[in-house]
Amino acid sequence: MVDTNQARLRDQLVENYDGLIARLTRRLGSSDFAHEALHETFLRLDRVTDAEPVRSPADYLFRIAINVAKDRHKAQSYRVSVWEIDALLDVCDDQPDAAQVVEARSEIAAFKCALAELPDRPRRVLQGISIEGVTAHEVAARLQVSLRTVENDLRLALRHCATALGRTVARRLGGPRLRP
Repeated sequence: MVDTNQARLRDQLVENYDGLIARLTRRLGSSDFAHEALHETFLRLDRVTDAEPVRSPADYLFRIAINVAKDRHKAQSYRVSVWEIDALLDVCDDQPDAAQVVEARSEIAAFKCALAELPDRPRRVLQGISIEGVTAHEVAARLQVSLRTVENDLRLALRHCATALGRTVARRLGGPRLRP
């Protein structure tokens, strides 16, 4: 019978299985992990060549098993755990879904229609203050009207748009007026 490295290592594994498990368990801290590493070691024995004779088969097997355990540990650290997957699934998606996009586009179209129905000055007041972010004083100067006229036109425009969109205008008690 030919005495190859593979044959010697397999014989050593069978003869010293319990001893190897005990050493691996002490080293790895887990009996289950030791069994898995030793079984993987058995599968890796097919890769052993006869180029150089193995001097200490027991130590060689132990070293292979330790390397297997290290490889498995690295692989597990790259994997995502169940609780990490749950955490990722619970992440809020701030992007609107298709129904929200359609609803928003519909509201924008309705707002544009309501805006188009307004007389010119209230429309320009609403656009200046609400859309462009211009102050009431600047709108009054731009349109060459009083601040009171700008306030009245803004109220008219807001009421009209709210009615067209099926909303109500909220009145602020003690809220800031349009005056700076």
